[in-house]
Amino acid sequence: MTTAPAPPAAATGGARRFVVAIAAIAALGGALFGYDTGVVSGALPFMARHFGLGALGEGVVTSALLIGAAFGSLAGGRMADALGRRTALLWAGAVFTGGAVAVALAPTVPFMAAARCVLGLAVGSASVITPLYLSEIAPAHLRGRLVSFNSLMIVSGQLLAYLVNAVLAHWAAWRWMLGLAALPAVALLLGVLFLPDTPRWYLGRDRPDEAAAVLRRTLPAADVPGELSRIARARTLETDARRGARQELRRPWVRRLLLVGIGLAVVQQITGVNAVVYFAPRILAATGLGTSAAITATLAIGAVSVLATAVGMALIDRVGRRPMLLWGLTGMAVSLGLLGAAFHLPHTAGLSYPVLALMVLYMGFMQATLNTGVWLLLAEMFPLKVRGLAMGAAVFVMWLVNFGVALAFPVLLDAAGPGRTCWLFAAMCVLSLLFCHRYAPETKGLALEDLEQELRRAAGGGGPDDEAEEHGADGAERRAAAPGPSAR
Repeated sequence: MTTAPAPPAAATGGARRFVVAIAAIAALGGALFGYDTGVVSGALPFMARHFGLGALGEGVVTSALLIGAAFGSLAGGRMADALGRRTALLWAGAVFTGGAVAVALAPTVPFMAAARCVLGLAVGSASVITPLYLSEIAPAHLRGRLVSFNSLMIVSGQLLAYLVNAVLAHWAAWRWMLGLAALPAVALLLGVLFLPDTPRWYLGRDRPDEAAAVLRRTLPAADVPGELSRIARARTLETDARRGARQELRRPWVRRLLLVGIGLAVVQQITGVNAVVYFAPRILAATGLGTSAAITATLAIGAVSVLATAVGMALIDRVGRRPMLLWGLTGMAVSLGLLGAAFHLPHTAGLSYPVLALMVLYMGFMQATLNTGVWLLLAEMFPLKVRGLAMGAAVFVMWLVNFGVALAFPVLLDAAGPGRTCWLFAAMCVLSLLFCHRYAPETKGLALEDLEQELRRAAGGGGPDDEAEEHGADGAERRAAAPGPSAR
């Protein structure tokens, strides 16, 4: 069912309220993404006692959501294209709701793992559908802020999870921690019922009147015909570009860029961020801190993550992508090295404080630099013809590595101890720093059409054969398909 858009907003204030309402509802998908990935950190210690989980069992229960998210991220984009962005969000809201209830009521470990895997389908699909919906329905002057707002909602969802965990830990109410995710999921489900689909999707289904009706709620009426024409042209160029995707991937320089993108996705995960997100109470418990106190202490990690993400969003276009990655990885490596050393100090009552402070410092560097920079680079660095395919492959690998880290971390923590485990992640930061210094591109301030030429030269794709093709039919098609100079 498609809800017909209401009459046009009478004033700019009405349009702004409409866009804000859309952002608030759609970004619940990002908040649920954050909540469902963060809540397990507080529920896991009590769940482990209830089910008698060992280190491997903790890893399986934690990582089950992530393997579902990997495949959900693959399905999300295709479902959004086939059914519509709005319908895909409805589907995600329904799975979020059912999955949260199923996880909260799980009677056995296999049921819990299966339910979290299903919940992961919603998490993964929301990671694709929510920014897609926001980017397509927001007016151009608000698009960057609204899509970045989704990233902020993810870490805010994690902070909310830590807050709920801290409150409910006093009663060991781990089922309530998991089940309360159903409340924002129902809000998402009900809220999306009142949203229109995006003008881009309506035009793709030959429904221009509905596309125009949505645009009239976000733009002055005089701008609507021009925007409709722009969207129609962009869809035509994108369709032409997709037809050449497989051929484009045969080019060595494009394949190299794809490998660099996948490498950046791996870097984001092997440097330890989700080990902290999922297992912070377990790490703090190794210092002698009680379970409830350790769960409460994670609030500091969540609060710093939100603040650091906001700082990263403010700095990324001023400082540049590469400097952010390099400085961030340096700070992360130092923080983890000191954290590993802290665990080799005598275990006194005050050890928890420097350990928590170093974890907070590490998360501040991570969220402000690497997390912000990698997602932005993946959205910018690929040529138009392979952008969707290449970014989808990188995100899929990101979820798979996330799954591997979550599965292995509890076992590694038991086998090597927290100090050596932190040093291992510090070593991964150093290797990642070398990788980014050698391969990470700088995309700051370049229009996408110029960026493609720069990346072609940097990746070694500017030889005679490529130049000849550039001046031939294929090169002409590429130039025609590239966005205009104002695209960022």
